[in-house]
Amino acid sequence: MSRVLLVAHRDYVQNVRTKGFWFGIFFFPVLLSAFIVVPRLLEGTKSARRYAVVDESGWLLDAINRRISVEDLRLALDAAAERAGAPERVDAMPGPLRGAAADLSALPSADRLALAAVLADASHADVLPASARAVYDAHGSALGTWWSTASQASLRVLDVPFSFTRYLQLPAPPGPDAAEVLGQRVASDDLFAYFVLHEDPVAGTGMSRYVSKNLTDEDLREWFGSLATSEVRERRLERERIDPDIARWIQTPIRFDVRKLSAGGAEESIGERDMLRQWAPVVFVYLLWISVWSVSQMLMMNTVEEKSSRVIEVLLSSISPVQLLAGKIIGIAATGLTMVLSWLLAFFLATKYLPGLLGASPDLPLSTLASDPLLIGSFLAYFLLGYLFYAAILVGLGSVCNTVSDAQNMMPAVMLVLIVPLLTMVPIGRDPNGALARLLSYVPPFTPFVMMNRAAGPPTLFEYVLTTGLLVASIVIALWAGAKVFRIGVLLTGKPPKLKEILRWIRAPVGMVPVRKEAAQ
Repeated sequence: MSRVLLVAHRDYVQNVRTKGFWFGIFFFPVLLSAFIVVPRLLEGTKSARRYAVVDESGWLLDAINRRISVEDLRLALDAAAERAGAPERVDAMPGPLRGAAADLSALPSADRLALAAVLADASHADVLPASARAVYDAHGSALGTWWSTASQASLRVLDVPFSFTRYLQLPAPPGPDAAEVLGQRVASDDLFAYFVLHEDPVAGTGMSRYVSKNLTDEDLREWFGSLATSEVRERRLERERIDPDIARWIQTPIRFDVRKLSAGGAEESIGERDMLRQWAPVVFVYLLWISVWSVSQMLMMNTVEEKSSRVIEVLLSSISPVQLLAGKIIGIAATGLTMVLSWLLAFFLATKYLPGLLGASPDLPLSTLASDPLLIGSFLAYFLLGYLFYAAILVGLGSVCNTVSDAQNMMPAVMLVLIVPLLTMVPIGRDPNGALARLLSYVPPFTPFVMMNRAAGPPTLFEYVLTTGLLVASIVIALWAGAKVFRIGVLLTGKPPKLKEILRWIRAPVGMVPVRKEAAQ
């Protein structure tokens, strides 16, 4: 046993003392974080889409611009309400918002929208709810004056997505050839796009037009189109003398109060943590797949390198092949655990601090999921079981390879098996106790990944015990077969053996070393 531990210690130290090992540990979480953060940051640096509008109706563009003004003012009021509890953030806001912040924070979002509509039009204050009317009486004059004179530069300090930061409307040229002129400006990239609003959009007998060279970025068309649709819908309701409140009531969908069943069978309300926990195992499955594959492949390559450099022959002069195999598996397992624990720490830190960088709610319970004992415990257990299963296979394959290129030629067969858990990751996450999930749970090569994926279900204790028992039995068989192949293949040189020869080695009685045909000849 001491010799096994010496080999394990040697392999562990040999891996963790290299700069490349720690660079790989650091690089993987940084890369994943970059995939999440960088697109958001790049989206924020996207220049405002410059557009123009030819309004053949004579009224729709003005109505849309009023809606844009109301929406932007609502964003300003919401920003003031959100920052009311943080004095250092309130001090950075314009004076009228600073004075109204506390009162605005007490209003529901719908009331702030109604207040924004009144302030933008400077009328209809009598339709406000009582709470919003009180805020209007106290701060309406100052807020209205400020909004009518506020510059875009002064609004940028609020750091909210106003329309002018995303879309910049430029005046359309007058005259019947306005569309032709705007088309030339789009062609020369002076404009991103232009709209032509139909002369009677309420009747709906003709088509409005959207013209752009870029047909992949649909944000501008969808944003402007939703504003136009809302305005036209209200005009149609007014023309047909349909009460807008009745129309909203007719269109109100049925909503369901989603609940879950507790362990005792009682109904319980769900929160953000419950919804996140439903999909958290998918993230852990991906990390598990990367971990098992990386560490098992590390063991295989380590075996090939030592065999090609003849180091393994020196080791076998003082230790048996089985002891060497056991030591290498244990040593690389310890290396893998070091890597996995480092990644879990990085994952915990990312879930704690990334939401703030992305502008998500600081109350989002991501960090509690990253420290959930059931998820972490399942992850570590299935990492070890999955590693032992694939390590036994890959170390056996590595022992019959003389070069790295030989090993790479054998990898596609293993990859075909490992790709299945990735292909089924989302379907199983949606239905963790469905037929597909249950079936794959009992297939040992897939068990670690599928059972990790089903943790949100969760499976019954009987399934945990039975699938784990099958996996452990498969690991014992794989280690037994891998040891027999390793015992013979580790000293084998020349052309790699064919599958028939490897199977013959596995079937050979213990102590008997089969002779290759070409060697006998």
